[in-house]
Amino acid sequence: MTGSLNLSLATWDHDRVMALHDGRVPVPGCAFTSHILPTGKLFPIAVQEGRFDITELSLSSHILQVARGDAAYVAIPAFVSRAFRHNGFYRRTGSGITSPSDFAGRAIGVPEYQMTAALWMRGIMADDHGVTPTQVHWRTGALDQGIRHERLALTPPPDLRITPIADGETLQDLLLAGEIDGLLAPNPPRAFMEGDPRIERVYPDFEQVEQEWHRRTGFFPIMHVIALRRTLAEEHPWLAGALYQALCGARDIALERLRDVWLGSANRLSLPWLNAAMERTRATMGPDYWPYGFAGARTEIAAMCRYSVDQFLAPRIVAPEELFEASLLET
Repeated sequence: MTGSLNLSLATWDHDRVMALHDGRVPVPGCAFTSHILPTGKLFPIAVQEGRFDITELSLSSHILQVARGDAAYVAIPAFVSRAFRHNGFYRRTGSGITSPSDFAGRAIGVPEYQMTAALWMRGIMADDHGVTPTQVHWRTGALDQGIRHERLALTPPPDLRITPIADGETLQDLLLAGEIDGLLAPNPPRAFMEGDPRIERVYPDFEQVEQEWHRRTGFFPIMHVIALRRTLAEEHPWLAGALYQALCGARDIALERLRDVWLGSANRLSLPWLNAAMERTRATMGPDYWPYGFAGARTEIAAMCRYSVDQFLAPRIVAPEELFEASLLET
């Protein structure tokens, strides 16, 4: 049966998926045409074209499309991208911002209003600091280079201000010029990395803040899932389960490799304090620090579904079960 179903597989190069791309972990009955794409390019293709049979997918976009009734994919509960997000709050030096509560009444930049990182950061702002989306003037566009637009069209209510910046402008430049006061950034802006003193993190001690938030909430923010074309899931009922098992196997290979590097004596990974990072991670999150499976993540996903409605993205509350292949809800 191997190779009887020829499928396209598209993800970014996470260590947790590479064993599928290179064939170390097969999916019986399938052969893959592999596509390695950065998510900034992949996600518009996924939600606008549905080009690939199996794709990495922003969970915020998936919630939005399921709520609208136009989702081409069904999710597999393999959370190939997770990231804590307190590290992504930035302020202009001298802006008077000391915490996300001070974002109220300000102009704040975010590359895409709908992106999953922003969904989580606005959720933190609302739950922990009482700041709602309508209290902020959102400016959207490229963070520090290129051009960026929303991947799915949005229809915000009149009291939610979302103003795209001009093509050729960047949020970083507007921040440095004083035209906006802060950023929700999925990665550090270039000027910050280069040491520009005009831009600062709101949480300089973000690791400690994120660890404390994790202890309180139990969440390790889910960013992306693997998604299977809905018609394929319906035509081949065995496929979603086989794919999930393979994704778990690929993750296990990656984590075992990292463990071997961590415990090895030659410092094979170019990271001086890898030992310290691994020990802190395990002390905070335990040995199973990158979990897959729907059942254990349901509460976290329900929070994301609530955020999506509260932030005027999804037009209705989506039950977490609607997002995933039904046969995998007990995983």
